[in-house]
Amino acid sequence: MKRLRIGHLSTMYHSSFILMGTDWLEKAGIEVEWILFGGGPAIVNAFENDEIDIGYIGLPPAMIGIDRGLQIKCVAGGHVEGTMMIAISEFLTFDECKNDSTLFLNQFKGLTIACPPAGSIHDVIIRKYIKEEGHENDIDVLNYEWADMIPEAIADGDIKVAVGTPSLAVVVKRYCDAKIVIPPEKLWPDNPSYGIVSTCDIIENSPESLLKFIELHDKASEFIHEHTGEAAKLIARTIKIIDEDFVRDMYEVSPKYSAGISENYILTSAFLSA
Repeated sequence: MKRLRIGHLSTMYHSSFILMGTDWLEKAGIEVEWILFGGGPAIVNAFENDEIDIGYIGLPPAMIGIDRGLQIKCVAGGHVEGTMMIAISEFLTFDECKNDSTLFLNQFKGLTIACPPAGSIHDVIIRKYIKEEGHENDIDVLNYEWADMIPEAIADGDIKVAVGTPSLAVVVKRYCDAKIVIPPEKLWPDNPSYGIVSTCDIIENSPESLLKFIELHDKASEFIHEHTGEAAKLIARTIKIIDEDFVRDMYEVSPKYSAGISENYILTSAFLSA
């Protein structure tokens, strides 16, 4: 079995933290080196520098890398609808604006939306949304290399609105008097928020190791679905700086975890490409 170098993010709902907190990989005979990155674009750079074999990554950075000639492929899904918009309490939610995007976005004119790194799935989604509604000239997006810095910016009053992951949403709800103003299923329904990407070298030369890892990634995803309470306890023990209730809240905010790809996403993609 080949030793796998796996790039991952601090995003705690990824299966990486389930696998770190169990002996599943060890029992499968897989030796893993876990390497933490600030965002998907940094993982693409690590692939280009031959620093990792597998990565937990949103699809846009992977697509950008492939377009640059990077020999990688997406080999599994991971989560669906993982991007939401968060704002401090003075702003109206999308529902309160009667699902009217024009009315909703008008309240953010002249403001800056905090966002994870440029080229991330969150960056693509929010910029697409702003552009489609004709607000690219009056609403700015500020990218943070480490999304973990965004709650501090909100707490300090530097930022009033942000876009990001379920874990970011729970942090700002708890500590920054903020709320989710657009849930993930309304910002971009059925979008695959992250997947498992592998180098073509691993696919061709170490398929057994890769397939075993994917099987355990799938097992971890099912574990989150079927044993949510146990998964929350495991994540809290593994990460240590958050409690079990935090993890439960995070799973509740965005509950669609799967090693596959949403059927609705596949059907929509096929329709758009036809």
